[in-house]
Amino acid sequence: MLRIRFTDADLARTRVVHEPDPLWEVGQSLHRFQTRQGRWAYAHWYRGTCQRLRESGQQRVLREMLVPLFRRGPYYPDFLNPAEASEGLEAGLEAVLATPPRRVLAELLTLAGVSGAPPWVPELVRPDGRRELVRALRDYHATAIAPYGEEIQARIDADRVIRCRALLDGGVEALLDGLGPDIHWRRPVLYVGHPTVDRDIRLDGRGLKLVPSYFCWQTPVPIADPAMDPVLVYPLHQQPSPVQSAGASLTSLLGRTRAIVLRAVAAGATTGELARVAGVSASSISQHTTVLRDAGLITSQRQAASVLHTLTPLGASMLRANLG
Repeated sequence: MLRIRFTDADLARTRVVHEPDPLWEVGQSLHRFQTRQGRWAYAHWYRGTCQRLRESGQQRVLREMLVPLFRRGPYYPDFLNPAEASEGLEAGLEAVLATPPRRVLAELLTLAGVSGAPPWVPELVRPDGRRELVRALRDYHATAIAPYGEEIQARIDADRVIRCRALLDGGVEALLDGLGPDIHWRRPVLYVGHPTVDRDIRLDGRGLKLVPSYFCWQTPVPIADPAMDPVLVYPLHQQPSPVQSAGASLTSLLGRTRAIVLRAVAAGATTGELARVAGVSASSISQHTTVLRDAGLITSQRQAASVLHTLTPLGASMLRANLG
């Protein structure tokens, strides 16, 4: 169990990022190769990525370098998740290269003690060793993450709609309490269920950066070093992604009311709000949202007394294809 202790200043400085962090996604996606847990949610990604890794000849690097370094477990090195990655992949990779050798060595020793590490990892203390790692990370990102950029962003956009609703309705404390089934707010502590970690994190006025992650599965992940800016990576709601279809006129394809509903859901909307926009009854809207949900175009989650509907990546893609 993680116990993240907030002051009033921390609540004021808590924020949710609006884009995927490329290096957190790299690390969390590498964990997906190390377990079958949640494989159903990533089936299309797993099949496509395995094929591209074979075709590009990256399987050996994945097996011998990346997976041993990004161990799925209680720890992998924090220098692989620099804050600069929030500015983009290249900024993050530059920060990895610029990490002081003493810090790299200390974190690699921690990895060896906690999860074990292959004998070659001391090479990462040298700049040449880290340059080779950075090349591998860049190639892996291009193969495994970049092709799914729109889908990942669509999931994050939908999640931010939910977080914004919680913030407007109940403030930062409601936002924190609604992050997931294993995350609970009991002022002034955020309790985060974790199967292998038991510790307290004191924010001490620094606030908390919340990073939604497409590839994080069930268990939220904190930065390990208490001296670094506090970060909590939390999993997005996952569901199987259907194959995307070609664009067509929304009205012709879905009918007038469902086309209106799909457009309204782009900003996030409750059942009652959709009924007002479409000019039909709430019971009728429920039938329309059921059809759209079964088609994989929207997702619905209960928020207090309401049901909030947001777009899936397929729904967002269809809407973009029909703009204008």
